[in-house]
Amino acid sequence: MAASDSLVTARVIGDVLDPFNTSADLMVLFNGAPIISGMELRSAAVSDRPTVEIGGDDYRVAYTLVMVDPDAPNPSNPTLREYLHWMVTDIPASTDNTYGRELVCYEPPAPATGIHRMVLMLFRQLGRETVFAPARRHNFNTRGFARRYNLGAPVAAMYFNCQRQSGSGGPRFTCLIDNILQAQGSIMFKSRNLY
Repeated sequence: MAASDSLVTARVIGDVLDPFNTSADLMVLFNGAPIISGMELRSAAVSDRPTVEIGGDDYRVAYTLVMVDPDAPNPSNPTLREYLHWMVTDIPASTDNTYGRELVCYEPPAPATGIHRMVLMLFRQLGRETVFAPARRHNFNTRGFARRYNLGAPVAAMYFNCQRQSGSGGPRFTCLIDNILQAQGSIMFKSRNLY
């Protein structure tokens, strides 16, 4: 298989992408640390925009970077599939995302329930300023997007699994009466979020 076996095992090939041959180097770094396709990360580890380094030696070649969540809002019922978290276009070869045009600003993954696959894909553009931002983030379609802008198959892709900071499942809140304060005849309760 030309694409990473992890993309096949995780059903990224199928749910998001068709099979493709990797033809460009792609390195994703969160807080300066490289990640490997299939890694498990908590939402706090991906709260800041990553640096994405692209290989190559011809500055005239431009790429589009797309990051989606095919499991939004919930892996068992992904009604927002694919949720677009980030899009950068016109990235010259042998540089990183800071040299491109950020068309859709980075929205950090913050899954409320379950483990979500975050997929980063790189497409070679036909020319600069030939790709435009979609109208919305939810129900983005990578295949349709690539067809619309004549991007063809991706030249590289990787994914990581992400879940909320305290584990899988929905947030659990409990109301604890730490202090009962009487102020002008009203009772106030302090609530604490427990994880």
